[in-house]
Amino acid sequence: MEEKKGATHSLHLEQRSRGMITGVTEMKSFDEENILMETSQGTLEIRGSSLHVCRLELDKGEAEIEGKVDSLIYTQGKNGKKKGSLLKRLFQ
Repeated sequence: MEEKKGATHSLHLEQRSRGMITGVTEMKSFDEENILMETSQGTLEIRGSSLHVCRLELDKGEAEIEGKVDSLIYTQGKNGKKKGSLLKRLFQ
């Protein structure tokens, strides 16, 4: 999935139990221990227990989650990987 240029991404987490995420482009998977979504800033994996997606509005790019959040992990996909030599990237 391509990164949306200019799409705003934010994550607001209250007491590690309720969260609001913007800039969501795709919900890849979710269960009670993992939520995996694509955002405008890369893939976001949320790990925890009793996790639940309360609201998902992909047309607005918003998701709300509940449950005990233990970790938030961002990874950049293949599309975010810079290509070319080191010198070429330095002098862009």
